[in-house]
Amino acid sequence: MAPRFLHRGFMQFGAALERASILQLVNDPPAGQLPLVQGLTSLEEQLQPCGVDFSLLRVDRLTTAGSMGSNPGDRSLPEYEPLRFDADGWLFLEAGAYLMTFNEVVNIPLGLVALACPRSSLLRSGVGLHTAIWDPGYSGRSQAMLIIYNAAGYRLQQGARLMQMIFFRLSQPVEEGYQGQYQGERP
Repeated sequence: MAPRFLHRGFMQFGAALERASILQLVNDPPAGQLPLVQGLTSLEEQLQPCGVDFSLLRVDRLTTAGSMGSNPGDRSLPEYEPLRFDADGWLFLEAGAYLMTFNEVVNIPLGLVALACPRSSLLRSGVGLHTAIWDPGYSGRSQAMLIIYNAAGYRLQQGARLMQMIFFRLSQPVEEGYQGQYQGERP
């Protein structure tokens, strides 16, 4: 007999997608849908048992303040300064906050939602990665905030795999997906 928490409803809905399901949605999505993830540099290396690793395209330093008001119009993003990788594709980051842009583009179907976590090597080095929710219907090139807590800094190479995105089935697809200002960003 299965444990109580593995009742039929949980196993059918709300479970994280495993490698085979992700591979199907990347290589052969249903008619009318874009591949779940595009722009993978190495499907074999990036596809994990229950997620997809995302790799570093660009790093930006925050140069001004942002703001978040109670109304959407009262929100402003800071300005950013792109940082340059050296001739070997490396970048040294001092302690602080940085905006990471990834190579991969996601296309979240109306029946899925996604969350992402840092690769464990970052955590073991005193580096945090902060993300948000990827809503059903969102499509775009994702970003995350990298915080260097290590006072000695951290080195990153362009193309390094920094986070793993995990996809979860909804109990039923939403009728209308994400319609926010970040839809289709950085194609």
